[in-house]
Amino acid sequence: MSLLRAFVAIEIPNEIKKEIAGQTAGLQRAIAQSVRWVAPENLHLTLKFLGDISSTNLGVLTQALETEASQQAPFQITVGSLGAFPNMHRPRVIWIGLEAPAGLGKLQHSIDAATNRLGYPSDDKPFSGHLTIGRVRQQSSSAEMAGLRSALEKTKVGLMGTFSAKSVHLFRSDLQPDGPIYTCLFTAALGGRPFTR
Repeated sequence: MSLLRAFVAIEIPNEIKKEIAGQTAGLQRAIAQSVRWVAPENLHLTLKFLGDISSTNLGVLTQALETEASQQAPFQITVGSLGAFPNMHRPRVIWIGLEAPAGLGKLQHSIDAATNRLGYPSDDKPFSGHLTIGRVRQQSSSAEMAGLRSALEKTKVGLMGTFSAKSVHLFRSDLQPDGPIYTCLFTAALGGRPFTR
């Protein structure tokens, strides 16, 4: 039995990833030392972080994903705001915001409930759809944090695009010194349609 680090997510189209990289390039240069930036190819909308899963559980997990995805129709997501958790004054995670219909929350909740029944604990924080673009380094000095806050306040981003969420993916995450490598293990189409890229 082998263990895989895994999560469930919606993929972001490449043109939107490029737009995010372009609109945040100045911010990334300004605070390069204080933040670990997510590589554009790794941007995704996480619905459920599973942690370590057993390879023997893949069958029941993919079946559960397929069932939940089939009950939710595809929907549109608009990408285009900048924020931070817990807030802009004490940033720990820098993110790009999303506008989506209630279907996104419903999909996340149903996947969370289904995986919870399989033994994967629910997150104790309420779901907030976002794309993490950077994580603030814990050892940042107070001067670096002041510079970070100032750069975040000055950065204005516009609309980065709208796309149709048609499927959810089970990703494997392999942690490497240069950053994680994500591999798609399974895709479930929303609405039960055959999945096409």
